[in-house]
Amino acid sequence: MNKILMLMGLCAILCFTSCHSEKEKTEEEVKFSVTSPIKMDTSLTKEYVCQIKSIRHIELRAQEKGYLDDIYVDEGQNVKKGQLLFQIMPKLYEAEKLKAKAEAKAAEIELRNTQSLADSNIVSPNELALAQAKYDQANAELQLADVHLGFTQIRAPFDGIIDRFHVRPGSLINEEDLLTNLSDNSEMWVYFNVPEAEYLDYKTKVKGDSTMNVKLLMANNKIFSYPGEVKTIEADFNNETGNIPFRATFPNPDRLLRHGETGSILMTTELKNALLIPQKATFEVLEKKYVFVITDENIVKARPITIKAEMPHLYAVQDGLKEGDKILLEGLRLVEDGDKIEYDFVKPQTAINSLDLYAE
Repeated sequence: MNKILMLMGLCAILCFTSCHSEKEKTEEEVKFSVTSPIKMDTSLTKEYVCQIKSIRHIELRAQEKGYLDDIYVDEGQNVKKGQLLFQIMPKLYEAEKLKAKAEAKAAEIELRNTQSLADSNIVSPNELALAQAKYDQANAELQLADVHLGFTQIRAPFDGIIDRFHVRPGSLINEEDLLTNLSDNSEMWVYFNVPEAEYLDYKTKVKGDSTMNVKLLMANNKIFSYPGEVKTIEADFNNETGNIPFRATFPNPDRLLRHGETGSILMTTELKNALLIPQKATFEVLEKKYVFVITDENIVKARPITIKAEMPHLYAVQDGLKEGDKILLEGLRLVEDGDKIEYDFVKPQTAINSLDLYAE
């Protein structure tokens, strides 16, 4: 009997000790970290998908019919303004020029003879005028034949890069047939779409003829070496998307960028006296953002907030919070609205510094 009593007492002691330890452990676990919003100047970088275009990208087409005699360049080659690119067989046009030249010479002789006769009052002034008209017409035909002959040579209208060929030597070319494309990549135009609200923000910050510098994130996730300037905004919004196209101009001295590439424009704007909180201090209900605010009685209260801007691991708050408010930093899933908690206060700057922020 005594042994049974001793065993029961031992069990009771162990149970009490275990419960007491569990209680202490629970009290330690429910001590939460709390911080406050902080006001500070910061910058916001927004990313926009973009299309990269050459400042001049044109189609080179034939202006005369004939067999393609030769190609003097290669695909992807850099060419200079005036450089000969394609030659259409010129024999027919050379013959037409010789014929026009002979007719012009005959008209000149006829004009000279008619002039002599008119000076001797043998022919009327009208006959002289008719001879002059024939001479002018023959010279015009000669000039036209010279133009047609010139069109058999396709030359580069500006410095650029030759694109893929659509013809080969020996091909029968018709007027307006596409031969290739030519791109001037000395500068690049980069187009990106901006929502209406961000367009209005941009226009309030950039006045008159001033411009905003932007960066280009290329497809390999590297930043292009040269900054660009937003110089042009198109006239109309797209009613379906609510966006308006912007155009930034980038220098391209190394010819790294090519027509048709894609990337992202990075536009950085300054935020003065922004009210910042860590993103992890928020939660979402029905697409609305909330934080848990701690009252003076240590009671947790859910409060909706409006986000002004989003940065890596941070939100800039527009409405719903002010400096000095205490918000729950960690353990949001462990509490409910109306709970009373114990907490340790973390200074706002310390809370932000502890975040794994992206390097600028």
